[in-house]
Amino acid sequence: MCLYTPDDYDAKGQLKLPLAFWGVLLLQARTWLLFIMAGASRDQGTALLALFYPDTRAFWTGIALGVPAAVGLLLTGYRQRLPRLWQAWRWVLCLSLAVMLCVQFASLWLGEDTLSPWMILFTGFDLLALGWFAFSARLRDCFAPEQHLE
Repeated sequence: MCLYTPDDYDAKGQLKLPLAFWGVLLLQARTWLLFIMAGASRDQGTALLALFYPDTRAFWTGIALGVPAAVGLLLTGYRQRLPRLWQAWRWVLCLSLAVMLCVQFASLWLGEDTLSPWMILFTGFDLLALGWFAFSARLRDCFAPEQHLE
């Protein structure tokens, strides 16, 4: 039984990545995006970073936790050239989401961070993203080798 239509595949014969996948990667790399926006705004860059990350340690933690997502964005273009790395990267992204959630909960537990609406929103999105990465059949098939897709 065919699970996907021909429109679900790209010109290379690979299953197209869902739009939500790109959103989750951008969610995970949110500190990187803020860093790029701060660099692009030059004059207000320092103020922008201070607004979202008054604690520089939290900024560097966000940068470090966003590295797997940034690498994942780059790896999407190398799915055929690096198939084993691409297959493993789904679990790397799941692990980085889990670590991100643990860091958020630990910072709340230790009193380093206050419970703000933004933190609740991002924690909820991170939980949803982790569940989607772990249980989505479509996403699992996007990371599977092509010979397993029928």
